Amino acid sequence: MSSAVIIGGGDFPRKEYPRELIRRADYIVCCDGHALSAFMRNRSSIFGSPAQAALPSEGHTLPAFMRNRSSIFGSPAQDALPQEGSGPAAKTLPAGGRLPDAVVGDLPNAETLPAGGRLPDAVVGDMDSVSARQLSEFSSLLVKVEEQDDNDQTKAFNHILRSYPDVDTIHIVAATGKRECHTIGNMGLLMEYARKHGACGIPSEGCIYVDMVSDYSTIFAITDSCGFFVGEGRQVSLFSPDNSLTIKSEGLAWQTSGVVFDNWWPASLNRATSDFVKLTFSHPSAALVILD
Repeated sequence: MSSAVIIGGGDFPRKEYPRELIRRADYIVCCDGHALSAFMRNRSSIFGSPAQAALPSEGHTLPAFMRNRSSIFGSPAQDALPQEGSGPAAKTLPAGGRLPDAVVGDLPNAETLPAGGRLPDAVVGDMDSVSARQLSEFSSLLVKVEEQDDNDQTKAFNHILRSYPDVDTIHIVAATGKRECHTIGNMGLLMEYARKHGACGIPSEGCIYVDMVSDYSTIFAITDSCGFFVGEGRQVSLFSPDNSLTIKSEGLAWQTSGVVFDNWWPASLNRATSDFVKLTFSHPSAALVILD
Protein backbone atom coordinates (compact mmCIF):
# COMPACT_ATOMS: atom_id res chain seq x y z
CA MET A 1 0.00 0.00 0.00
CA SER A 2 0.99 3.66 -0.34
CA SER A 3 1.12 6.88 1.62
CA ALA A 4 0.05 10.39 0.66
CA VAL A 5 0.82 13.79 2.14
CA ILE A 6 -1.51 16.77 1.95
CA ILE A 7 0.30 20.10 2.23
CA GLY A 8 -1.85 22.96 3.48
CA GLY A 9 -1.39 26.70 3.49
CA GLY A 10 -0.34 27.02 7.14
CA ASP A 11 3.13 26.99 8.65
CA PHE A 12 5.40 24.78 6.55
CA PRO A 13 7.21 22.29 8.82
CA ARG A 14 10.81 22.94 9.77
CA LYS A 15 11.45 19.86 11.91
CA GLU A 16 12.69 16.62 10.45
CA TYR A 17 9.79 14.30 11.26
CA PRO A 18 7.08 16.03 9.18
CA ARG A 19 9.63 16.68 6.43
CA GLU A 20 10.52 12.99 6.40
CA LEU A 21 6.83 12.18 5.90
CA ILE A 22 6.89 14.40 2.80
CA ARG A 23 10.15 12.82 1.62
CA ARG A 24 8.76 9.28 1.92
CA ALA A 25 5.30 9.98 0.48
CA ASP A 26 4.23 8.14 -2.65
CA TYR A 27 1.85 11.00 -3.47
CA ILE A 28 2.03 14.70 -2.60
CA VAL A 29 -1.05 16.90 -2.94
CA CYS A 30 -0.89 20.65 -2.36
CA CYS A 31 -3.89 22.72 -1.29
CA ASP A 32 -4.09 25.50 -3.87
CA GLY A 33 -1.42 28.05 -4.75
CA HIS A 34 -0.12 29.04 -1.30
CA ALA A 35 0.74 25.44 -0.44
CA LEU A 36 2.34 24.95 -3.85
CA SER A 37 4.52 28.04 -3.32
CA ALA A 38 5.63 26.80 0.11
CA PHE A 39 6.44 23.35 -1.25
CA MET A 40 8.46 24.77 -4.13
CA ARG A 41 10.47 26.97 -1.74
CA ASN A 42 11.30 24.03 0.52
CA ARG A 43 11.60 21.04 -1.82
CA SER A 44 15.35 21.25 -2.40
CA SER A 45 15.99 21.21 1.36
CA ILE A 46 13.73 18.16 1.65
CA PHE A 47 14.69 16.14 -1.41
CA GLY A 48 18.08 17.60 -2.27
CA SER A 49 19.16 18.86 -5.68
CA PRO A 50 18.34 16.87 -8.84
CA ALA A 51 21.92 15.61 -8.93
CA GLN A 52 21.58 14.29 -5.37
CA ALA A 53 18.20 12.79 -6.16
CA ALA A 54 19.70 11.03 -9.14
CA LEU A 55 22.17 9.10 -7.03
CA PRO A 56 21.05 5.56 -6.26
CA SER A 57 20.50 4.87 -2.57
CA GLU A 58 19.63 1.70 -0.67
CA GLY A 59 20.00 -1.49 -2.62
CA HIS A 60 22.68 -0.16 -4.99
CA THR A 61 26.42 -0.84 -4.80
CA LEU A 62 27.64 2.48 -6.17
CA PRO A 63 27.06 4.49 -2.94
CA ALA A 64 28.81 1.77 -0.91
CA PHE A 65 31.81 1.88 -3.25
CA MET A 66 31.98 5.68 -3.10
CA ARG A 67 31.84 5.67 0.70
CA ASN A 68 34.65 3.12 1.00
CA ARG A 69 36.96 3.88 -1.92
CA SER A 70 39.38 6.12 0.02
CA SER A 71 39.87 3.44 2.69
CA ILE A 72 40.57 0.91 -0.08
CA PHE A 73 42.65 2.95 -2.53
CA GLY A 74 43.81 5.76 -0.27
CA SER A 75 43.47 9.45 -1.01
CA PRO A 76 44.38 10.80 -4.46
CA ALA A 77 47.76 11.92 -3.06
CA GLN A 78 48.43 8.40 -1.79
CA ASP A 79 47.32 6.96 -5.13
CA ALA A 80 49.86 9.23 -6.81
CA LEU A 81 52.78 7.66 -4.96
CA PRO A 82 54.52 5.07 -7.14
CA GLN A 83 54.49 1.55 -5.77
CA GLU A 84 56.34 -0.46 -8.38
CA GLY A 85 57.46 1.43 -11.41
CA SER A 86 56.01 4.85 -12.11
CA GLY A 87 52.51 5.56 -10.76
CA PRO A 88 49.88 8.00 -11.97
CA ALA A 89 50.08 11.64 -11.03
CA ALA A 90 47.46 12.85 -8.55
CA LYS A 91 46.12 15.36 -11.05
CA THR A 92 45.16 12.53 -13.41
CA LEU A 93 42.89 10.91 -10.81
CA PRO A 94 39.24 11.91 -10.32
CA ALA A 95 38.59 14.08 -7.26
CA GLY A 96 38.30 11.82 -4.23
CA GLY A 97 40.10 8.81 -5.71
CA ARG A 98 39.39 6.03 -8.16
CA LEU A 99 36.00 5.64 -9.83
CA PRO A 100 34.41 2.42 -11.10
CA ASP A 101 34.87 1.70 -14.79
CA ALA A 102 31.14 1.16 -15.25
CA VAL A 103 27.84 1.17 -13.33
CA VAL A 104 25.38 -1.36 -14.66
CA GLY A 105 21.67 -1.36 -13.85
CA ASP A 106 18.62 0.90 -13.79
CA LEU A 107 19.59 4.22 -12.25
CA PRO A 108 17.57 7.45 -12.13
CA ASN A 109 18.85 10.20 -14.37
CA ALA A 110 19.07 13.78 -13.13
CA GLU A 111 18.04 14.92 -16.61
CA THR A 112 14.67 13.22 -16.18
CA LEU A 113 13.94 15.11 -12.95
CA PRO A 114 12.18 18.49 -12.99
CA ALA A 115 14.50 21.42 -12.37
CA GLY A 116 14.97 21.69 -8.60
CA GLY A 117 13.65 18.23 -7.71
CA ARG A 118 10.33 16.52 -7.16
CA LEU A 119 7.00 18.10 -8.05
CA PRO A 120 3.68 17.46 -6.30
CA ASP A 121 1.35 14.96 -7.91
CA ALA A 122 -1.59 17.36 -7.80
CA VAL A 123 -2.58 20.86 -6.72
CA VAL A 124 -6.22 20.80 -5.61
CA GLY A 125 -8.56 23.66 -4.77
CA ASP A 126 -10.66 26.44 -6.22
CA MET A 127 -7.43 28.02 -7.57
CA ASP A 128 -8.16 31.37 -5.92
CA SER A 129 -4.54 31.62 -4.71
CA VAL A 130 -2.84 30.27 -7.85
CA SER A 131 -0.80 32.89 -9.67
CA ALA A 132 -0.74 33.40 -13.41
CA ARG A 133 2.79 31.96 -13.50
CA GLN A 134 1.67 28.85 -11.59
CA LEU A 135 -1.31 28.44 -13.93
CA SER A 136 1.09 28.36 -16.85
CA GLU A 137 3.94 26.37 -15.31
CA PHE A 138 1.92 23.74 -13.44
CA SER A 139 -1.20 23.47 -15.58
CA SER A 140 -0.91 19.67 -15.82
CA LEU A 141 -1.00 19.35 -12.01
CA LEU A 142 -3.97 21.64 -11.28
CA VAL A 143 -7.26 20.06 -10.21
CA LYS A 144 -9.88 22.78 -9.93
CA VAL A 145 -12.81 22.11 -7.60
CA GLU A 146 -15.15 25.09 -7.62
CA GLU A 147 -17.73 24.04 -5.01
CA GLN A 148 -17.42 25.92 -1.74
CA ASP A 149 -19.06 23.43 0.61
CA ASP A 150 -15.61 22.02 1.42
CA ASN A 151 -12.31 23.74 2.10
CA ASP A 152 -9.16 22.95 0.13
CA GLN A 153 -7.94 20.41 2.69
CA THR A 154 -11.10 18.33 2.26
CA LYS A 155 -10.95 18.75 -1.51
CA ALA A 156 -7.40 17.38 -1.43
CA PHE A 157 -8.49 14.54 0.88
CA ASN A 158 -11.36 13.60 -1.45
CA HIS A 159 -9.05 13.78 -4.47
CA ILE A 160 -6.73 11.24 -2.85
CA LEU A 161 -9.64 8.88 -2.13
CA ARG A 162 -10.80 9.12 -5.75
CA SER A 163 -7.48 9.14 -7.57
CA TYR A 164 -5.11 6.98 -5.51
CA PRO A 165 -7.00 3.86 -4.37
CA ASP A 166 -3.77 2.22 -3.17
CA VAL A 167 -3.32 4.81 -0.40
CA ASP A 168 -3.83 3.52 3.14
CA THR A 169 -2.05 6.34 5.01
CA ILE A 170 -2.58 10.08 4.74
CA HIS A 171 -0.48 12.65 6.61
CA ILE A 172 -1.59 16.28 6.60
CA VAL A 173 1.13 18.88 7.15
CA ALA A 174 1.21 22.70 7.10
CA ALA A 175 -2.45 22.71 8.15
CA THR A 176 -1.92 24.64 11.39
CA GLY A 177 -0.41 28.00 12.26
CA LYS A 178 -1.06 31.40 10.71
CA ARG A 179 -4.86 31.90 10.79
CA GLU A 180 -6.41 30.41 13.93
CA CYS A 181 -9.77 29.89 12.22
CA HIS A 182 -8.09 27.66 9.63
CA THR A 183 -6.21 25.74 12.33
CA ILE A 184 -9.35 24.97 14.35
CA GLY A 185 -11.38 24.13 11.26
CA ASN A 186 -8.70 21.88 9.77
CA MET A 187 -8.25 19.94 13.01
CA GLY A 188 -12.01 19.53 13.38
CA LEU A 189 -12.23 18.11 9.87
CA LEU A 190 -10.24 15.08 11.02
CA MET A 191 -13.32 14.01 12.96
CA GLU A 192 -15.45 14.44 9.84
CA TYR A 193 -13.10 12.19 7.85
CA ALA A 194 -13.35 9.59 10.60
CA ARG A 195 -17.14 9.72 10.75
CA LYS A 196 -17.76 9.79 7.00
CA HIS A 197 -14.95 7.58 5.73
CA GLY A 198 -13.72 5.60 8.72
CA ALA A 199 -10.37 7.35 8.28
CA CYS A 200 -8.94 7.77 11.76
CA GLY A 201 -5.72 7.70 13.76
CA ILE A 202 -5.89 4.08 14.88
CA PRO A 203 -4.41 1.67 12.33
CA SER A 204 -6.93 -1.02 11.42
CA GLU A 205 -7.41 -3.36 8.50
CA GLY A 206 -9.46 -1.92 5.68
CA CYS A 207 -9.37 1.63 7.05
CA ILE A 208 -7.26 4.61 6.05
CA TYR A 209 -4.94 5.98 8.71
CA VAL A 210 -5.06 9.79 8.84
CA ASP A 211 -3.18 12.21 11.05
CA MET A 212 -2.11 15.84 11.07
CA VAL A 213 1.52 16.54 11.88
CA SER A 214 3.17 19.85 12.72
CA ASP A 215 6.46 20.86 14.31
CA TYR A 216 4.73 20.61 17.68
CA SER A 217 2.07 17.91 17.59
CA THR A 218 0.55 14.82 16.05
CA ILE A 219 -3.23 15.05 15.84
CA PHE A 220 -5.75 12.34 14.96
CA ALA A 221 -9.41 11.46 15.35
CA ILE A 222 -10.99 8.44 17.04
CA THR A 223 -14.59 7.30 16.97
CA ASP A 224 -14.82 4.61 19.67
CA SER A 225 -12.94 2.89 22.50
CA CYS A 226 -9.31 2.23 21.62
CA GLY A 227 -5.74 2.12 22.86
CA PHE A 228 -2.51 3.48 21.45
CA PHE A 229 1.17 3.79 22.27
CA VAL A 230 2.35 7.29 23.16
CA GLY A 231 5.41 6.93 25.37
CA GLU A 232 5.46 7.69 29.08
CA GLY A 233 5.56 11.39 29.90
CA ARG A 234 4.06 12.58 26.64
CA GLN A 235 1.37 15.26 26.83
CA VAL A 236 -2.04 14.06 25.68
CA SER A 237 -5.05 16.30 25.06
CA LEU A 238 -8.60 15.16 24.25
CA PHE A 239 -11.37 17.16 22.58
CA SER A 240 -14.89 16.24 21.50
CA PRO A 241 -17.93 18.12 20.16
CA ASP A 242 -20.21 15.59 21.93
CA ASN A 243 -21.11 16.82 25.43
CA SER A 244 -22.94 13.56 26.15
CA LEU A 245 -19.76 11.54 25.65
CA THR A 246 -17.87 10.12 28.62
CA ILE A 247 -14.31 8.89 28.12
CA LYS A 248 -12.71 6.71 30.79
CA SER A 249 -8.94 6.77 30.57
CA GLU A 250 -6.14 4.43 31.61
CA GLY A 251 -2.50 5.47 31.50
CA LEU A 252 -3.10 9.21 32.01
CA ALA A 253 -2.14 11.27 35.04
CA TRP A 254 -5.63 12.74 35.40
CA GLN A 255 -8.70 10.57 34.96
CA THR A 256 -11.03 11.86 32.23
CA SER A 257 -14.18 9.92 33.14
CA GLY A 258 -15.65 12.96 34.90
CA VAL A 259 -14.96 15.40 32.07
CA VAL A 260 -17.93 17.03 30.37
CA PHE A 261 -16.93 18.05 26.83
CA ASP A 262 -18.79 21.35 26.83
CA ASN A 263 -15.72 23.43 26.00
CA TRP A 264 -12.28 22.93 24.47
CA TRP A 265 -10.09 22.95 27.58
CA PRO A 266 -11.43 20.38 30.14
CA ALA A 267 -9.41 17.36 28.92
CA SER A 268 -6.40 19.19 27.53
CA LEU A 269 -2.78 19.05 28.73
CA ASN A 270 -2.96 15.63 30.36
CA ARG A 271 0.16 13.46 30.64
CA ALA A 272 0.82 9.79 29.91
CA THR A 273 1.98 7.81 32.95
CA SER A 274 2.70 4.72 30.87
CA ASP A 275 3.70 3.94 27.31
CA PHE A 276 0.18 2.81 26.43
CA VAL A 277 -3.04 4.81 26.84
CA LYS A 278 -6.48 3.21 26.76
CA LEU A 279 -9.68 5.21 26.22
CA THR A 280 -13.15 3.73 26.78
CA PHE A 281 -16.08 5.56 25.19
CA SER A 282 -19.58 5.52 26.72
CA HIS A 283 -20.89 5.29 23.14
CA PRO A 284 -19.50 5.62 19.61
CA SER A 285 -18.80 9.26 18.87
CA ALA A 286 -15.99 11.52 17.65
CA ALA A 287 -13.00 12.83 19.55
CA LEU A 288 -9.72 14.46 18.72
CA VAL A 289 -6.39 13.39 20.24
CA ILE A 290 -3.42 15.77 20.26
CA LEU A 291 0.00 14.42 21.24
CA ASP A 292 2.94 16.73 21.78
